[in-house]
Amino acid sequence: VQLQACGGGLVQAGGSLRLSCAASGRTFSRYHMGWFRQAPGKEREFVAVISWSGGSTEYADSVKGRFTISRDNAKNAVYLQMNSLKPEDTAVYYCAADESKWHSTAVSRYDYWGQGTQVTVSS
Repeated sequence: VQLQACGGGLVQAGGSLRLSCAASGRTFSRYHMGWFRQAPGKEREFVAVISWSGGSTEYADSVKGRFTISRDNAKNAVYLQMNSLKPEDTAVYYCAADESKWHSTAVSRYDYWGQGTQVTVSS
């Protein structure tokens, strides 16, 4: 599956952004979909995951209550609504697909990655 993320940009603290990730290729609905981020000089970290059916989600503690992950299997897309953004949310955000049986928060479990989209939050 090929993934293309978009929707990043520059926003002031407290603002919102909505990231989108479009998938093409193999059957999108068979994959759990995750969002990860990587800030300069730091390791890539888990942000959110949604199960293949959309029935289960999980969030990193740092974004819980502010970010919402969703998917539309008919459109082969996954989204990340980011509200109340903070400067520490600044990073390149990646969408990724995992074809394992159970969804995961581990970077190593994901089989396919998009190219990333930059999110910059100014204070």
